[in-house]
Amino acid sequence: MKDEKKRTYLLITIPILALFICFNTIPLLRGVYYSFTNFRGFGSYDWVGLRNYIDLFTDARVGKSYWFTFKLAVVTTVVVNVISMLMALALNSRIPAKSFFRGAYFLPNILGSLVVGYIFNYFFTYILPAFAQMVGIDALKSSLLSNPSAAWIGVMIVCAWQAIAMTTIIYISGLQTIPADVYEAGDIDGATGWKKFRYLTFPLIVPFFSINMVLSIKNFLMVFDQIVALTKGGPAQSTESISYLIYNNGMSGGQFGFQSANAVIFFIVIVAISAAQMKLSSRKEEQL
Repeated sequence: MKDEKKRTYLLITIPILALFICFNTIPLLRGVYYSFTNFRGFGSYDWVGLRNYIDLFTDARVGKSYWFTFKLAVVTTVVVNVISMLMALALNSRIPAKSFFRGAYFLPNILGSLVVGYIFNYFFTYILPAFAQMVGIDALKSSLLSNPSAAWIGVMIVCAWQAIAMTTIIYISGLQTIPADVYEAGDIDGATGWKKFRYLTFPLIVPFFSINMVLSIKNFLMVFDQIVALTKGGPAQSTESISYLIYNNGMSGGQFGFQSANAVIFFIVIVAISAAQMKLSSRKEEQL
């Protein structure tokens, strides 16, 4: 019986492991190898050592893309988690048609990122300026996406609009793990409103908050589909995320080796940030 179970586990695991190595590990290792070459994506190439990595730190376009990506990730993470927390608290309370609202607000997460991006592109380019023209709001009479200093706000709105649903679900899951007697004890002690949230609710859902923070930062750092659908990195490269820069210049810009080095650095940055977040979160949980 044990041998049959082992055989079954191996039959399930080996094909999955083979596919993972074939489509994930091998491309990753090849990318690391190409990062030490001047490969253009085609033809012959030479070994250049650490030159690509050195050039990354002096390339203004790369620096600009990192600044935009981190700014977008931090701001969107804050916006998403604040709104999601408020929505979770509302949807977890005793309100009419609670099940309907839980299903309705989750719809943005079902739609594809590219579809959502193209819909918002049309909204920002035609509908919002027309509405601004009607009510006389001069700041919005031109497309938000055509303004180099404000286009990132449009990207942030789209990213947040789609991400709020899943983040709220995680918060609702956390709220439903809180025993009712905790709130009963809080009511006896006179805890209401903000105090109840600060001293009772939030400390008990810190693990769920930590998960949302890690996932949000990681997902927004890797923003790609929304950039493709909304701005394609414009105007004037003001919304060029790291992922889009790696794809665009690596695949069609003849910088495959250079952008492979960029991808390696970006991977290390994401892993380091995620590890730091998890460590800080675990410390916070221990203190609570």
